[in-house]
Amino acid sequence: MGTTVGSGLGGGLGSRRRVPVAVQAPDPISRAGAVSQLRGRPEVEVREEVSAAAGTVALLIEDTLDEAALARLRRIVRSEGARAVLVVGTIRETELLDVIECGVGAIVWRREATAHRLVQAVLAAHRGDGDLPADLLGRLISQVGTLHRGAAGRPGAPSLGLAPREVDVLRLVAEGLDTGEIASKLSYSERTVKNVMHGLTTRLHLRNRAHAVAYALREGYI
Repeated sequence: MGTTVGSGLGGGLGSRRRVPVAVQAPDPISRAGAVSQLRGRPEVEVREEVSAAAGTVALLIEDTLDEAALARLRRIVRSEGARAVLVVGTIRETELLDVIECGVGAIVWRREATAHRLVQAVLAAHRGDGDLPADLLGRLISQVGTLHRGAAGRPGAPSLGLAPREVDVLRLVAEGLDTGEIASKLSYSERTVKNVMHGLTTRLHLRNRAHAVAYALREGYI
């Protein structure tokens, strides 16, 4: 099962809108399998090519993350500006933060890649949310905390604390509330909630909401 981090934050999916998704895989059998899982699902529309302008979510299938696979991931997310879901067989500790820092917030284990799980991850990526397997979230928490402790020990390193309202927002993001629910609970506008998230991720150099929640958990804020 995946752990959705901040489900719905940044806007929901309209009931009539289908999310375009393009599948990329190292072999035709893997691609055909994923396409067959996604076709016929009312939430998504399978496309042949990634188009950031059209809001296409790139679904990348890899057995392992070698340098070539990481390069493909960086090209799609950074150069082409697409949101991505990574379906992977195994991932090493050293690769996990690389993937998150590329801007990928949705990861699915190949062994768990059912049609429902793939659609769940695609919709989370489309919204800009995080969707990680629970075991990977724990590993990410540990890695982010290690990096933070290392930075804090360097002379002149900035203080990276969280303001009380940032903690309040992140706590509700981690519980899976959407933007409207968070705004209602905290008596904020939805714009304020989005601005809080944008401000803290920018200040702490965190790539996405999954990264932000991992940071807050590891540092004991939530």
